[in-house]
Amino acid sequence: MVGRVDLLNLSIEELEDLFQKMGQQKFRGKQVFQWVNKGVKDIDEMTNLSKDIRETLKRTAYINKLEIVKKFVSKIDGTTKYLFKLMDGNIIESVLMKYEHGLSVCISSQVGCKMGCKFCASTGLGFVRNLTASEMLDQVITVQKDAGSRIGNIVVMGIGEPFDNYDNLVKFIRLVNHKEGLNIGARHISVSTCGLVPEILKLSKENLPVTLSVSLHAPNDEERDKIMPVNKWYSIDKLIEACKIYTETTKRRITFEYALIDGVNDTFEYARQLSDLLKGMLCHVNLIPVNSVKNTGFKKSSKERVNKFKSMLEKRGIETTVRRELGADIDAACGQLRRSLIEAVKE
Repeated sequence: MVGRVDLLNLSIEELEDLFQKMGQQKFRGKQVFQWVNKGVKDIDEMTNLSKDIRETLKRTAYINKLEIVKKFVSKIDGTTKYLFKLMDGNIIESVLMKYEHGLSVCISSQVGCKMGCKFCASTGLGFVRNLTASEMLDQVITVQKDAGSRIGNIVVMGIGEPFDNYDNLVKFIRLVNHKEGLNIGARHISVSTCGLVPEILKLSKENLPVTLSVSLHAPNDEERDKIMPVNKWYSIDKLIEACKIYTETTKRRITFEYALIDGVNDTFEYARQLSDLLKGMLCHVNLIPVNSVKNTGFKKSSKERVNKFKSMLEKRGIETTVRRELGADIDAACGQLRRSLIEAVKE
């Protein structure tokens, strides 16, 4: 693919420019944009282009294509986990979730991750590279095509730190949001971050009303330093200040993700600290009983402790939900399947 351009990675404007440089009319750009966003992977299937144009295009361009390596469907709730092989052989994963309001897909933004959060299945496997905008988009297209039903919501919360791949992330959002493409509204897209403060502030100025989801997981620097290395660069005070600016600028409510770890961050004192930290903010807290991941030593909090933690936050004025566990029988949590596959290969 060296020297050739990925058509799925281009906006309509970039495609129009490509065709004009080829000596063709610019409206061809819109036609190709519509084709690739429908999931077409073969340039010869673009039947409203002449054969000569298609042949020229094949010499200068290609279309990103993911390969479904494995697919697991939960017998509990229908959640589907996909292991995808990228065109360079790297492996990523996506999850299709079924809700009453429709289908949601959780996608990856990187191959591996640099952030090193202690409870995450991706930690220890290292960082390989960023995904392109088209590789993110193709996860949505491929899952939608395989499911045979429209994807209504996107969560960028799979493998990787989306804000560590900022430019490709923003391009992906604009591509997937385009009315001539998948036309998924920005308000139906959630982006998760472990707390990269400069990028939170940058996103607030993009005029993209996505939902920001911040992985907090501790209400004080001492504990957060232990489980989330990013906190050593951007302390909780700096993070919360950036989040306040984000809500004030966008008028969008922030979700704070809080993984409850037995005996680590699930005490009533931590619930009090968390409620004090978030008091008055346009936000809500999503409590997540932590996933059991090999070699972390972390265990999920009991249901009783989760409910008491939730109750304490609510009594102190913080809107709180407990994330429904999906696909428990297929290791549907981020990074678990990829980790299992890589460890099996090493063995």
